[in-house]
Amino acid sequence: MTPFEAKIESVVDNILADYGRNRDIDKIELYRKPDKDVVIDIIEKLRRIVFPGYFKDKNYRMYNAKNNLSMLIEDVMFNLNRQIALVFQSGGELEESAQAHAQDVCLAFFERIPTIRAMVQTDLEASYEGDPAATGMAEIIFAYPGLFAITVYRLAHELYALQVPMLPRIMTEYAHSITGIDIHPGATIGKYFFIDHGTGIVVGETTVIGENVKIYQGVTLGALSTRGGQSLRGKRRHPTIEDNVTIYAGASVLGGETVIGRDSVIGSNAFITKSVAPCTTVSIKSQELQMKTRSDCASCAGCSNVFWCE
Repeated sequence: MTPFEAKIESVVDNILADYGRNRDIDKIELYRKPDKDVVIDIIEKLRRIVFPGYFKDKNYRMYNAKNNLSMLIEDVMFNLNRQIALVFQSGGELEESAQAHAQDVCLAFFERIPTIRAMVQTDLEASYEGDPAATGMAEIIFAYPGLFAITVYRLAHELYALQVPMLPRIMTEYAHSITGIDIHPGATIGKYFFIDHGTGIVVGETTVIGENVKIYQGVTLGALSTRGGQSLRGKRRHPTIEDNVTIYAGASVLGGETVIGRDSVIGSNAFITKSVAPCTTVSIKSQELQMKTRSDCASCAGCSNVFWCE
C-alpha cells in the first residue's frame, strides 16, 4: 500500500467511525426510509392521472389509453403504498402493522382522486379567467407554474389530512424547488385558487384561504414570529384569507389572528399584521420619485432630444 492509499484508508475509517456517534445524521437504516426519487416519480405519474390527456408515457399507445391508465393507477398505488408503509415504519410502527395501515390510507387517498380533480378543474378555470395572457386551458396545464404547484399541493394535502408523515412535505417541497412557490401541505385552500407568476410565494401550514382568491408573486402568508420553535406546533400561526380576495406582488400578511375580509384587495408591498375588514382596499401611498438630469453625462452633449434633456 502506498502512503497515499494509506491516507485514503485512514480517512475512510475516520468517517465510518464518525457514523457511530448516534446522532440524527448518523442513521443509516436505508430500507426503513422513503425514497425521494420514487416520491418524485409518483408525483409525475399522479399528474398524468389528474390530467390523463396531457401527460403520458411515451411508450403508451394512444388506442389503448384506458388500459394504460389502469396500469398506471395500479403502478402508482403499489409504489405509494410502499412509501407510506416506510414512513410509518420510520415513525416506529412494526412492519406488518405499517403495511396494513398503509394499504388503508393508500386506498382512501385514491378514493379522493375524483374530488381532487374537481378542485383542480376550478383552479384551472380561475387561472384562465384571471389571466388575459392565457390563450387556452392547455397552455395553463403545460406551462403555468402556479397550477403545477397547486396541483401538487392538492394531492399532498389529502395525504396530510390522512395523517401521512413526511411524504406530503417532500411533495410540496419538490414543487417549491421547481416553481419557487412554497405551499405547506397543511394549509387549507378553497376552490378557484389562482397564483399569477408565483415565484417567491409562501403559504404557511395553518393558513386558511377561501374561494376565488388570487395572489401574485412574492406574497407571504406567514407567521409573526417562529422564535418559539416547536412550542408553537399545532397552534394557529398563519392568517385567514376570506373569499374573493386579491393580494398583489410583494405583500406580507402575517399572524394567526389576522383575517383578510372577503372581497378585499391588498396592494403591492403591504405589510399587514392586523385584520382587514371586508370590502377594503389596502395600499401604500406612493413614495415621491425624484429625477434629475446629470450635468456630467457625456452622451447628452449636443443632444437634440428636448423631451429628455431640456
